[in-house]
Amino acid sequence: MTSLSPDVHSTRTARGPGRWQTLVTQLLGLLVILGLWWLVTDVLKLYPPYVFPGPKAVWTEISYGLWGTGPQDGKLLSAIGGSLRRVLTGYVIAVLLGTVVGLLMGAWRPLRTTLGAYLTGIQSVPSIAFVPFAILFLGLNERAVLFVVILEGFIPVALAVSGALLNVPPALRVAGRTLGAGSLGLILRVLLPASVPSILTGLRTAWSFAWRALVGGELLIAGSTSLGELLEVGRNTANVALVLATIIIIGVIGGLFDSLLRAAEGRIRRDYGLEVPQ
Repeated sequence: MTSLSPDVHSTRTARGPGRWQTLVTQLLGLLVILGLWWLVTDVLKLYPPYVFPGPKAVWTEISYGLWGTGPQDGKLLSAIGGSLRRVLTGYVIAVLLGTVVGLLMGAWRPLRTTLGAYLTGIQSVPSIAFVPFAILFLGLNERAVLFVVILEGFIPVALAVSGALLNVPPALRVAGRTLGAGSLGLILRVLLPASVPSILTGLRTAWSFAWRALVGGELLIAGSTSLGELLEVGRNTANVALVLATIIIIGVIGGLFDSLLRAAEGRIRRDYGLEVPQ
């Protein structure tokens, strides 16, 4: 009877559960949550439907909003499109701006010790706190929402790029200078490529910040076609099922984009030899 060698066993343990095993576990967890939800609302009826609707009522609102006919016919689909357009525009601008500022902070110590400290402090302020300022400064319009999205996405990228450059092993810096790389060439050809795995982690954090800031800003911009507007419509009409349906859609979209960024991050980390392929 053969047994696995210690090296093979440790490698399998380090890899953790397989992809399909993780997916099955997540699906089982989702079924448990749905079952408890259905038990509380439709079986035990601990709350009236207008306070806490069941899964069927929430699914009805989702189907109405995406492809069905009803009070919110097509509104959810158009709201998703409007919100995605805003957040992707703001996110791309935030990534470009944050990368440039991060490179400058990583290359110039005085800028890193001053601006870096300020950005860290600003990052601790909830995004919703910037919405009133954005409205007063830019007006009650879409530009105010984009301002908050860009601000919330820009800071994690700038800090991630700056921190990643500082964490590059000194041996790579010495090798780059030995091969004749100047200051700019060292950053662009040595330090920046070596920092890509850490920067991708910052990009994922920036996405989550930008997505949350978007919904918070949209709640206060009346008349816009957005998920935030649907939340406000549900509140004004006491339609809790619509509110829960919109929250679920917001969570699903945020999770899907985070999964894409996580997959890209994992692929890069495997290419860099930082993770064992599963």
